[in-house]
Amino acid sequence: MARIKNIELPNEKQAWIGLTAIYGIGKNLGKTICENAKVDPQKKVKDLTEDEVNSLRKEVDKHTTEGDLRRDVQMSIKNKMEINCYEGIRHKKGLPVRGQRTNRNAHTRKGRGKVVANKKKVGK
Repeated sequence: MARIKNIELPNEKQAWIGLTAIYGIGKNLGKTICENAKVDPQKKVKDLTEDEVNSLRKEVDKHTTEGDLRRDVQMSIKNKMEINCYEGIRHKKGLPVRGQRTNRNAHTRKGRGKVVANKKKVGK
C-alpha cells in the first residue's frame, strides 16, 4: 500500500497509472516521475519496495499537486471574479466559461430547467 501526498495509490494498477490518482498528475507526468525516480513504470503499485516509494515521493514533491494546486486554481478563479473579466462573470453566473453553447447543452453548469410560474399554453 503506497501512500503519497496522503493519497492511497491503487494497488492493482501500474506505477505510472497509480500516480494519476494524485490531483495534478496526469499520464505523461506520471511516466516522467517514474523515469526520474528510476522506478519501472510497468511495475504494479503493490510490488513497489519502500525505497522506490520514497524516491517517487521525492519526485512528486518537486511538482505542485493536491492541496497547493487546488488552492492556486481556486485563487485564480476568485481573482477573475473580483476583477470582473469575462471568465469571472461566467463563473459568477454559473455558465460555461470556455465558449461552449448554452442554448442546447450546458445542463452540467446551468442545472435542470427552471419552471416559470403562470405560464399557460394558448388554447383555441
